[in-house]
Amino acid sequence: MTKRAQIGVLTAPGSNRDGEAARAITMAGADAHIVAFDGSLDRFDGVVLPGGFSYGDALGAGMRWALEVGGAVRAVAVSGRPVLGICNGFQVLVRSGLLPGGTVSPGGTVSPGGTEARAVTLTANDHGRFVCRWVTLAVEPDNRAGLDRLLPGRLACPVAHGEGRLAVRDAATMARLEAGGHVLFRYVEGTNPNGSVGDIAGLCDTSGLVWGLMPHPEDHLTGTQNPFPHRPGREGLALFEAFVSRARAN
Repeated sequence: MTKRAQIGVLTAPGSNRDGEAARAITMAGADAHIVAFDGSLDRFDGVVLPGGFSYGDALGAGMRWALEVGGAVRAVAVSGRPVLGICNGFQVLVRSGLLPGGTVSPGGTVSPGGTEARAVTLTANDHGRFVCRWVTLAVEPDNRAGLDRLLPGRLACPVAHGEGRLAVRDAATMARLEAGGHVLFRYVEGTNPNGSVGDIAGLCDTSGLVWGLMPHPEDHLTGTQNPFPHRPGREGLALFEAFVSRARAN
């Protein structure tokens, strides 16, 4: 019998998408546990940081939560277990330095983070307003997570954020993201909702184990949630199935 992966869905004061993320994990075939951080994540095969407004976005979106859980989440990835951050969770991963960078030691051990992370940030939408709308995502070919081999070519899901614009320090940083396979998803079909550079909607780290994206695939798991019936088959469930498969293999 194939073991069921045990996935920790972290929650904090102000998080509000933990229930949806847990439902997505359950539908993908794993056991989801909504938990507040208690100092260790060793009991989980993978960790999800969901959306919301953790700690009221004190110090900036995701920053306070990053200070609390960043070290433990880094340990999850270094141990070979996958991490997924959605919206506020993506902000946490960027603020804590897990995305987009990473270094590989001569022995092959991956340590997420590093100086490259400080050259990339998530900041206020270019129009200065909170945005809530549907977008279309394309999986970037040859990304380090290998999701282009596991997901359909297009995913449709909503966004809901005020600080979702991906910005980089300079053209050289952008070139390194592209060449290094760190771009995971792009907004396509003219749906970039925030002015993110290169239409980037999601990133992965050097190890391919840490994934982050601003849109909410947990809000589109079945065809009945799709407001565009003329464009079927773009559900976000496939992303969670890929995540659970990676966690099960750990």
